[in-house]
Amino acid sequence: MKAIAIFFLLGIALSACSSPASTGARADETKSVNSTADKSMKNDSSPNQQPQTPTSGTDNQDHLEAATFGSGCFWCTEAFFESLKGVKSVVSGYSGGFVKNPAYKEVCSGRTGHAEVTRITFDPAVISYAELLEVFWATHDPTTLNRQGNDSGTQYRSVIFYHNAEQERIALASREAAKESGTWPNPIVTEISPLVNWYPAEDYHQDYFANNPEQPYCAFLIRPKMDKFKKAFAEKLKP
Repeated sequence: MKAIAIFFLLGIALSACSSPASTGARADETKSVNSTADKSMKNDSSPNQQPQTPTSGTDNQDHLEAATFGSGCFWCTEAFFESLKGVKSVVSGYSGGFVKNPAYKEVCSGRTGHAEVTRITFDPAVISYAELLEVFWATHDPTTLNRQGNDSGTQYRSVIFYHNAEQERIALASREAAKESGTWPNPIVTEISPLVNWYPAEDYHQDYFANNPEQPYCAFLIRPKMDKFKKAFAEKLKP
């Protein structure tokens, strides 16, 4: 938990992807994205997405495994996990709801039950599930119910969707350790639930920070957090 405490003190854990000075930033950014992605959004009510309901943490690619976390805006959390050694891919998406094939606008309404999540495919020989959880706890505020900074709604809830019994065991132990660490002044409200569905988000959400580094939301909110993240987790980063 040392890295988590360090990261918290750097001022990231409590701000996630929003801050008081950024009210409306993501909404304005979304308008900009939507204006350049009309083709992708024409069929918002029924995007071409397929649900995935894995019951195992083992990915189809040989020895790789998968983890699914929700910790606020996936534009930000995706960038953190993509930079870690042992992580093969990170896909932003939606999970935990009751609406099939949800579109971004629907999820943002808070009426689908889905959380914005990142699905992380990783090599457990290089980075463990427990280590991914260490990053999960450090990069958002697990004490604010259905909120990260100014992003409010059940779609921004803190949640771990486990893929199998072993992941459930590790997640529960990790949450207890986080509670006992004393890092956060308020009670942790992170949900731990089985993964029952997962839908990839629209294409323009994928690799958002990498593809839009100069967008105001990325330049003024995500980049400073990435810089602090890299200092706190330097030994875990890809070359």
